Amino acid sequence: MKVTLIAGSNRANASSTNLLRYIQTLLEAKKVTVQFIDLSVLQLPLFSPDNWDFHPNVKLLLEAIVDGDGLILATPEYHGSVSGALKNALDYITGSQVAGKAVLSVSSAGGPLGVSSLTHLQTIIRNLHGINCSDWVSVGYGSNTLGPDNAPLDEGMRDRVRDAVNSFADLTSKLTAAVVAAN
Repeated sequence: MKVTLIAGSNRANASSTNLLRYIQTLLEAKKVTVQFIDLSVLQLPLFSPDNWDFHPNVKLLLEAIVDGDGLILATPEYHGSVSGALKNALDYITGSQVAGKAVLSVSSAGGPLGVSSLTHLQTIIRNLHGINCSDWVSVGYGSNTLGPDNAPLDEGMRDRVRDAVNSFADLTSKLTAAVVAAN
């Protein structure tokens, strides 16, 4: 199984990116192949529907999405929504690239929770015909302190992240098996 992780912050040392790095270690421990896209490193030009001759970084992003059996998106919550960097990346994606794939949404908020950004991510994924995982992960004040291994220091949050990743991996495995059986 292959999973593409997209870190949607353009901030150095962003908690949402660090949390996604921890999720990467959980997936790799399950022998899942992971491709990590960090939008602070892989910068994309602003999307324009007038230009379909994509920049090489956009092509790399889209190839990673197509190659993945599942997708995990992480964003900081800015003004009750997703980051501009992640939204811009998602604007390049077409429904055929995400349709039928499991997607886990992850956020880090400056307040108690990043529920608004997660709701927006799930709406975007529904519009791209992806399948939202029934779980999501949101860290905020009190639960967003991460250790040197990027694991949440809060034991309850660590358990929540692990359970969400397990749920996502199970869903991705089932959807991938269904596609294989159908072909």
